Amino acid sequence: MAGTVMTSSVRPAASRTLTDGRPSSRHGSPLRFHITKPPSIEPVAHNALAADSDTRAMTDTTASLAELRAAAEAILPDVIEIRRRIHRYPELGLDLPVTQALVAAELRALGLEPRPGDMTTSVTAVIEGDRPGPTILLRGDMDALPLQEDTGLDFASEVGGQMHACGHDTHVAMLLGAARLLVERRGLLAGNVLLMFQPGEEGFFGAKFMLEEGLLDGQDVDRAVALHISTRYPAGVLALRPGPMLASADRIAATVRGRGGHASTPHLALDPITVAAELILAWQTAVTRSVDVFDPAVVTITRVTGGTTNNIIPESVELEGTIRTVSEKTRAFMRELVERVAAGIAAAHGATIEVEVVAGYPVTVNDPAATAWFREIAVEIVGEEAIDDLAAPVMGAEDFSYVLQEVPGLMAFVGGRPAEEDPATAPQNHSNRVVFDEPSMAVGVAAYAAAALRHLSGG
Repeated sequence: MAGTVMTSSVRPAASRTLTDGRPSSRHGSPLRFHITKPPSIEPVAHNALAADSDTRAMTDTTASLAELRAAAEAILPDVIEIRRRIHRYPELGLDLPVTQALVAAELRALGLEPRPGDMTTSVTAVIEGDRPGPTILLRGDMDALPLQEDTGLDFASEVGGQMHACGHDTHVAMLLGAARLLVERRGLLAGNVLLMFQPGEEGFFGAKFMLEEGLLDGQDVDRAVALHISTRYPAGVLALRPGPMLASADRIAATVRGRGGHASTPHLALDPITVAAELILAWQTAVTRSVDVFDPAVVTITRVTGGTTNNIIPESVELEGTIRTVSEKTRAFMRELVERVAAGIAAAHGATIEVEVVAGYPVTVNDPAATAWFREIAVEIVGEEAIDDLAAPVMGAEDFSYVLQEVPGLMAFVGGRPAEEDPATAPQNHSNRVVFDEPSMAVGVAAYAAAALRHLSGG
């Protein structure tokens, strides 16, 4: 889940055919990170117990859903093993060759045909049911974050300055586990399952790239589901809501220009630091007095840069931050508001203020009918007591929003906070110390598989 939208330029990857060999840089140069030993991309050996118990003939979908949680628990050791292999070798942005190769190998082991992206290291595959019907899309994002891991786990990141701190390693493992359960149940599927393994969720617009490449082309996709693990919620919980689920995320950048001078004579200069300070406070006041509290907005300035030493008034100050909203109406209003307030502050002081609002991810909106449908499935998987009906959207952002603009569907959270952690102090997603409850991945495996089985049985 993207906390902010990154603005670094990214060169799209060249098209290539996936192989089972060791991945190399797609730009003809070594990979941009150091790996202490080459990662294995051989597929995990599947648990014989799960295969023996789950390949039996089943004709009743309701009965099938009832046993999916147990089936997911049976393959959990394999799911955990895949997750830990990904966790050790995190990759950033749109170029994830090691992760892509691992996903491709696992899909081939299931008898599926992985398809690489042309512009990025995405992977898709289709599970074809035994009977014709529509297609449901299941998505798992794959990229990590640029921070040093400090969890102390014995499978901690072996790549300096890179960590799966948002749980995307668990998303990949859960989706691969669900694919395994669904391949074993092809006879229950009247339609297809489109598996979407996506790079670049953390601010690199990976989902948008995949859509532009034709993710939905030739597919009768009429439902889309994504799951996201989070330590906000207790282990094993499924949290969701209809309508706005996550916020939009736009980047705000401003430069305040005055006149430099000596710090002892501010009246002979035009101090941009005091103007910038007033601007930051004015934006906060404007939000509280101009935006409906039931259609909220957040403006947070996260970087203030200006000056060189104690006795110089600088000529300019730079500000950077984020704007979050949960409706497109308020999103458009906030762009006008921050520019209008900046113009007023600049005029009051005789300064100039340049403001740029860079559009990021749109609001993630869960289709109400699809959300109600998935909630019924979730109750069958975890029970009513483990459903968290969220009262308000989460102010993080997601590029799955682009998929939901094209296909009715939803995103839900899988609770991943370990039982021993205090909710008040447990490290959150994007923390260098966050630890996710691995047994909770069985909930995600079962929920993904149950959504596909229910949708492709006409339910």
